[in-house]
Amino acid sequence: MYYPEELVEEVRQKNDIVDVVSGYVRIKQKGANYVGLCPFHNEKTGSFSVSPSRQIFKCFGCGIGGNVFTFVMQYENYTFVEAMKMLAERAGIKLPEAEYDENAKKAMNKKARIMELNKDAANYFYFQLRAPQGEVGMKYFKNRELSDETMKKFALGYANVKSDDLVLYLKSKGYTDNEIVDSGVASFHEKYGLHDKFWNRVMFPIQDINNKVIGFGGRVIGEGEPKYLNSPETVVFDKSRNLYGMNFARTSRKGYLILCEGYMDVIAMHQAGFTEAVASLGTAFTGGQAAILRRYADQIILAYDSDGAGTKAALRAIDILRNYGMTGRILHLEPYKDPDEFIKNLGREAFEERIQNAEDSFRFELRMMEKGYDLKSPESKLKFRKALVEKMYTLSDQFEDIKPFIELVCETYHFGYDEMCSSVASYGNSSQAKMSTVRRQEETEVKRNKKKEDPVLYNQKVLLTWLVDEPFLYAKIKDYIHVDDFSDGIYRKAAERLIQALEDGEVPNPGAIMTSLQASEETNEEEQLEIASLFCTKITDKLSRMKGTTEVDLDTQAKIFDSVSDKERALSDILVTIKRATMQRVTDCANADPEAFKKIVSIKKTIEKIQKTHISLT
Repeated sequence: MYYPEELVEEVRQKNDIVDVVSGYVRIKQKGANYVGLCPFHNEKTGSFSVSPSRQIFKCFGCGIGGNVFTFVMQYENYTFVEAMKMLAERAGIKLPEAEYDENAKKAMNKKARIMELNKDAANYFYFQLRAPQGEVGMKYFKNRELSDETMKKFALGYANVKSDDLVLYLKSKGYTDNEIVDSGVASFHEKYGLHDKFWNRVMFPIQDINNKVIGFGGRVIGEGEPKYLNSPETVVFDKSRNLYGMNFARTSRKGYLILCEGYMDVIAMHQAGFTEAVASLGTAFTGGQAAILRRYADQIILAYDSDGAGTKAALRAIDILRNYGMTGRILHLEPYKDPDEFIKNLGREAFEERIQNAEDSFRFELRMMEKGYDLKSPESKLKFRKALVEKMYTLSDQFEDIKPFIELVCETYHFGYDEMCSSVASYGNSSQAKMSTVRRQEETEVKRNKKKEDPVLYNQKVLLTWLVDEPFLYAKIKDYIHVDDFSDGIYRKAAERLIQALEDGEVPNPGAIMTSLQASEETNEEEQLEIASLFCTKITDKLSRMKGTTEVDLDTQAKIFDSVSDKERALSDILVTIKRATMQRVTDCANADPEAFKKIVSIKKTIEKIQKTHISLT
């Protein structure tokens, strides 16, 4: 779908990136920028930065960056058109009906087909459960004491013992083999061909907040592994950013949500009237799921299993919730393992009472920590105290004021308040090296999983970002670099817009340039995401690579990389790399261009001039 550039820019300007991002991620001001934990990869130290002046974001751990459109596209798994609609609605801007271009049609049609296929598969499972062949599945649900009304509400179903009946049904509805595989309900095997992913399982359709089926969970009947099987991730299903039951829970209006572990826990709680219950989707609780919860409640009650694994999961979830600015409380289910068992044995009223008496998350953490120490032993108590000091220091990164936490610790374990405050401060000074080690480990892991980046495109991005940050640089290099030196597509288009602005004496606006590219009819969905990185690759990243160090946040970069000579050396390397790539492109096309030899000689002379010339940045 195509929207005029002026309209796209209006939507961008009326959606301040700090406001939008803070609705998903807990960020706090640090100097001129805002920082927090990146929602796109797991980390313990904040490397995610948002610039209000430039209206862009950047993660210095995984490298993702861009403007407000890019953030929504990445986070919500939206196309540009979908992000445009969401942000326009948020800003109260009415969008005109517009025509779809071929790329937008293709992307949106694929999503629409998968959603329709999921709906048909859910209907098939639904009727299988209520047919004679679904008797074993119906027996399972009845044994779990689910009513017909509840089974209908959650659209529960059954996948029978045949391994290709769903495939045959979907083919009869006109779906292609590729569409069936892409939806995640079937797999292709060289020996067995196309076959159902789910069979001999009771089925739990997973719906988004708009009640559309995006995936499935299935529990095996009888013995078999895995006990629970979920859909793989698809173009419409990202398990780390969805929650089971949220389509119902978001309208509960109770001021809190209950987070539990399994489908049956959610269903049993809803049947008992606790419609605020949700569950993660077969994976550990994630920051993406926390961001969803934050839209609907500030307080989350954790109703995890009462065994060791449940306790461990609760402790991890508490930390994630805090990082997203939410309060966690712990629901105690003893002597039963999970909410389903508790409600069946003690009833709704007793469960409601447990909710009202849910334990403060910090007190819960203290109790769990205490279990690992013998407080009657002076030596063990000293170790416990050291562990508490470390805990307090961790909290100082999550809360502006940790005095209430220190006061509770001192009151509970009879430690001196002033002494404890002093210990926390001392620990903070001595733990910086440890924190740096954690950061290096995190970034090493992220970089290990990154795709190898094209060095030419990388240097083009560094130069584009540098020109935006320091427009004076253009006058120093305009004789060496031209628009044609940038790669075809969005790189050259971005360079055209940026260089034109610099020639006109304007202050470059990276957010607006991104908008003009995103609004173009010629920009496909893959390029929409690539646009994100065009103005987010700082010269300090180039310097850190040249020096063999690890890139850190913006403020720290400024302190580490302030050598003019380093920057001048990096600039020469960037220009030479880009010009050599241009020479290679001309050489490859020499047969088709009689003037190619002259161009090659000219470019070679320019490269030699760059290498011999000292381009001063002072």
